[in-house]
Amino acid sequence: MEELLGITDTAFLGRVGEIELGASAIAGVYFTILYMLGFGFSIGVQIIIGRRNGEASESGEGYSSIGRVFWQGVWFLAGLAVLTMVLSYFLSPPILSGVLQSDNIFKAALVYVNWRIPGLLFAFMTALFRAFYVGTRQTESLTWNSIVLVGSNIFLDWVLIFGHLGAPAMGIKGAALASTIAEGISLLFFMVWAFLTADRKYGLQKVVGPVWSELKRVFSTASWVMAEYVLNVSVWLLFFLFIEHLGEEELAIANIVRSVSEVPFVFSAAFASTAATLVSNIIGEGHPEGVTTVIRRVLTLCAVTMLPILLAFFLFPHWIIGLFTDIPSLVQSSVATLKVMCVAAAVTLPWNVYLQSVAGTGNTRVCLRFDAVALCIYAVYCTIVIGILRSSIAVCWTADGVYALCIWIQCIIYIHRGKWRDKSI
Repeated sequence: MEELLGITDTAFLGRVGEIELGASAIAGVYFTILYMLGFGFSIGVQIIIGRRNGEASESGEGYSSIGRVFWQGVWFLAGLAVLTMVLSYFLSPPILSGVLQSDNIFKAALVYVNWRIPGLLFAFMTALFRAFYVGTRQTESLTWNSIVLVGSNIFLDWVLIFGHLGAPAMGIKGAALASTIAEGISLLFFMVWAFLTADRKYGLQKVVGPVWSELKRVFSTASWVMAEYVLNVSVWLLFFLFIEHLGEEELAIANIVRSVSEVPFVFSAAFASTAATLVSNIIGEGHPEGVTTVIRRVLTLCAVTMLPILLAFFLFPHWIIGLFTDIPSLVQSSVATLKVMCVAAAVTLPWNVYLQSVAGTGNTRVCLRFDAVALCIYAVYCTIVIGILRSSIAVCWTADGVYALCIWIQCIIYIHRGKWRDKSI
């Protein structure tokens, strides 16, 4: 859902100007890093809920523990959201000014961040509901929530960015505000849905106060996922900072292609999250021998879904890019990079499914290590290809494939060694 917000913002800002388009790339990834603190924690909650759901399915009792885990997540993430918003208010200006060369990009990015950060509280709570529904294998609500979220954001972008229906034309500020309001609408949807439909056996309706022992257990699993997800998104921030030093047009191209790449990535992320939940559930049910079968089946479905999309993007690049900007020079300049992205995504398609499957085994610390190794190799590659050789943006995009390949290889080795079988959470 967060990725879809970024896609719609880019599609609208691509009709405002290169500065706004480039600034939204930096600011969007910067916000996503902060968001990943909460989302990573929610993935840890999801893994535990999935394990408890599998154990309860096997024994026929114990479903109420899922509600207790959910409420510990509520208290932790509410505090984290407030703390992150306060720190961002004071630290974002010096951080962004220190890493950006263009003053125009800095000013626009700071405007976006300041209006986007208040949405963290809504986003964190929404992520928890997502963790509950995915962990208990009730994903219908996610589809409807995505429709509500993206539909709200598209309408609000149209109104606030361009100044329709009597609203002032706010440009990049309007994009950030639209996403923040859409997050609030999304959370409200989940709250109403849970109130009306959630099975009482899970104990979701019963408010449970903070319990230190329970919170500590959740945090021991979730903290590593938090760090891993922040590290994962930091790859994009590092890439965009390198590109920003090449120029404002190059940064705008990178944002367009990244937004296009998020379309197949949304499917990849969905299948990866499914793999994490199914792996966690079947281990909880006492059938660890089924893990490799689950991964293989999820990968097959992921490939069947993603490869036709990537092929369409590769064959009709001008039409696809035209959805995100009406600036002719940007459309033409983005074609080669988009084709490289398609090839890299097709070659490294399984990496996210494998990484989340490893997380589903409960050994989240290993995921962080895999990401750290890949990020180091990625940073060296970017330094050489972008910083030293100052290659074209199309060549620079091969760094994405290098990063994914590094994680994929490590995950394959880990899964097939089987040391995760006795991991308890």
